[in-house]
Amino acid sequence: MLRRVAVLAVPTMSPFEFGVLCEVFGVDRTDDGVPPIDFRVVTADPGPIPFQHGLSITVERGLEDAADADLVAVPALDDLRHADERVLDVLRAAHDRGAWVLSVCSGAFVLAASGLLDGRPSTTHWRHAARLQAFRPATRVDPDVLFVEDEKIVTSAGTASAIDASLHIVRRELGAAAANVIARRMVVPPQRDGGQAQYIALPVPEREADSLAALLDWAQAHLDEDLSVEVLARRALMSPRTFARRFREETGTTPAAWVVRQRLRRAQHLLETADLPVDEVARTVGFGTGGVLRHHFTTVLGTSPQAYRRRFSLAGA
Repeated sequence: MLRRVAVLAVPTMSPFEFGVLCEVFGVDRTDDGVPPIDFRVVTADPGPIPFQHGLSITVERGLEDAADADLVAVPALDDLRHADERVLDVLRAAHDRGAWVLSVCSGAFVLAASGLLDGRPSTTHWRHAARLQAFRPATRVDPDVLFVEDEKIVTSAGTASAIDASLHIVRRELGAAAANVIARRMVVPPQRDGGQAQYIALPVPEREADSLAALLDWAQAHLDEDLSVEVLARRALMSPRTFARRFREETGTTPAAWVVRQRLRRAQHLLETADLPVDEVARTVGFGTGGVLRHHFTTVLGTSPQAYRRRFSLAGA
């Protein structure tokens, strides 16, 4: 049962992610049937703690007040190399006694420094994923999910995914009804599908040379046509093998993967702005059928075209 929650206040932490933890776990919702939670904010050196943006808060409780917490959480922070051994020891001790450990966004770097992510999957904001992987090669960073749980160690992706990860723990410990109450009070979905890939722009890859620039522009204007390697190579006046090698050199990916990404990008735009049936969207962008479009949406974006439209449709709004 989730009875006691301790949030580790660390220098340079983000007000938003800290606020999410306070909102989910620190607001009394017993009048709505949510069990009471003893919520604590603790720090290594009680007193003023600098936030981002020139703000600060005063924290009166020390790390000893996290010793019996059922959940210890780390907000996002600017200092990605934060490695106060006192804080790391609190996290290790929490995991050793079977408590939940949660990091929000870049807070994953603190968990990584503690060694708790070694041999485990993890995530963080997609902009920091490669850096986290380099910082702690022993973890397996997945940049395409909203959160990861492994043996009660939870790492969440960027910013708003702190809500998803926090509600996941509430759901696991207090039940779906409690999670739904909190979500309704926060005016957010109780559980989102998909992953970070839904929120990452899919731009045209930067080109170090211009030899294929005209071809790429042409392909983007003809996504509904046959864009196989053979067709593209013939248009570029190259053999398929030479074309594939040159394409990877200039775009960093294969022709097939690039075409899928561009078609997905166009499909996302149509689902956001037009009221076309999914099958028509699929034909327009070159996927042919709605089934093929759904396959690529699920594989790359972790959601369905219909779910994506419900969440992002400007026409519906």
